[in-house]
Amino acid sequence: MLADMHMHTHFSTDSHADMNEMVEQSIRAGIPSICFTDHIDWEFPEEGVVFDFDIHEYEKAIQEARARYGKDIQIGMGVELGMQPQLVCPYMKLLEEHPFDFVIGSMHLVNGRDPYYPEAFAGRSDREVYRDYLEGTLENIKAFHGFDSLGHLDYVVRYGQHKAEEYSYEAFSDVIDEILKQLVKDGKGLEINTAGLRKGLGFPNPHPQVMKRFRELGGEIVTVGSDSHKPYSIGYDFDKAKDILLECGFSYYTQFRERKPDFIKI
Repeated sequence: MLADMHMHTHFSTDSHADMNEMVEQSIRAGIPSICFTDHIDWEFPEEGVVFDFDIHEYEKAIQEARARYGKDIQIGMGVELGMQPQLVCPYMKLLEEHPFDFVIGSMHLVNGRDPYYPEAFAGRSDREVYRDYLEGTLENIKAFHGFDSLGHLDYVVRYGQHKAEEYSYEAFSDVIDEILKQLVKDGKGLEINTAGLRKGLGFPNPHPQVMKRFRELGGEIVTVGSDSHKPYSIGYDFDKAKDILLECGFSYYTQFRERKPDFIKI
């Protein structure tokens, strides 16, 4: 079973999951290594929604989980940062001050709104919103270099009015290629996130064609994540993720410890 490098607990505003229950389910699923990546998404625009947590309490909880379960599973302390250009300096300061094993850089906003909320698509076509999201991703990864792997690249498609009807690699290859080239240039990873499969999208995020193109352009670092917010979905469809990676030309996937990549044969 592949390592699961993307999961959330009650430290994330959008999860109520108990950390111990997440670890126990991972062990039952035969997953050798996990990393908790709870959300920090400063300046999130939705009223009353705050994506932040006490990192000292977070670290304490992970240390306790390591002491309790360390003989059965590796447990990493990560974070998923919601990228915005004005947050580059605050995020870099955060990363300098805390001993994270792994950092996911994710785009959760397009034109100042989370596409999870239908208002993000009001009066606009899916194609228009998707392009804005991808162009925003490119802007952010050019500005922020503190992440290890880019999370769920085409996340926005999960919430489109017509999902993938107006989305393909070919339709957006100009901007997607620029994103992938930037990742390769900066030595960053790309996540294959199986939540797209779980949510009925029909493919993980990003689409396999995007993963294949990343490999063609020289991408080597790929991480695997279920994006689980509840125990039941840990390791969801990892067999499919494994097959996709092999079909795209990857023979290794990556997990991180102390911000250093460890390449593991698939």
